[in-house]
Order: sequence, then C-alpha cells, then structure tokens
Amino acid sequence: MSHSRWKSLRERKLVEGFTESEDVTEARREIRLSMALAKAVYDRRTELGLTQTELAERSGLTQAKISRIEGSDTIPTLPLLAKLAKALDATLNIALDSDDTQVTFTAHHTDAA
Repeated sequence: MSHSRWKSLRERKLVEGFTESEDVTEARREIRLSMALAKAVYDRRTELGLTQTELAERSGLTQAKISRIEGSDTIPTLPLLAKLAKALDATLNIALDSDDTQVTFTAHHTDAA
C-alpha cells in the first residue's frame, strides 16, 4: 500500500469518528520526539562538517550509536545527550508541548569568517 493511500485511509477513519487508542497516540508522540532529536543531531553534525565517525570520537560513543540516534532507532539517556551537546559544541534545547515538540542545538561559538 502506498503512503498516499495509507494516509487517505487514516484520514477517512479520523473523519468517520475513529479514534486511536491512548497507546497508539503515545507511541506517535514518542516517535515524533525521537525523529526531532535525530534531525537536530544530523543538522548540527552536518553544519559542523563532521562525519558520524568524527562525532562518535568527539563524544566518546561509537559510530553505530550515532547512526542509531540519527535514525531514530534509540532514545538516548540524559548523560548521553550531554555528551552529544558537548561534542557538537552546542546547547541542547528541548521544548515539549502536547501538540508540538522542538529539539534544537544552539551553537556555543560562532565562527567569524
């Protein structure tokens, strides 16, 4: 089934009054948070021109762990997030709201050209 067909079926169910269970809703929230973190790590790493291997070396992690974080395959612990922020020379900002999640890295230093 194509994504567009799946989406239209889901939308039709929602219009018809179908509601997802609380477990499914919670799983969707967790996935969105994991994906927001993955994108923030990837964006900051590429902004710095680092490979996954280089970020792994800077953070004391493995390249495989960085790949799992960027692929939304794992949810890191707070100590691991602190290591990532330090390795990315940035502050990690996480804003959690019921409808919106924002994860960003704010650079500590700006490079003057």
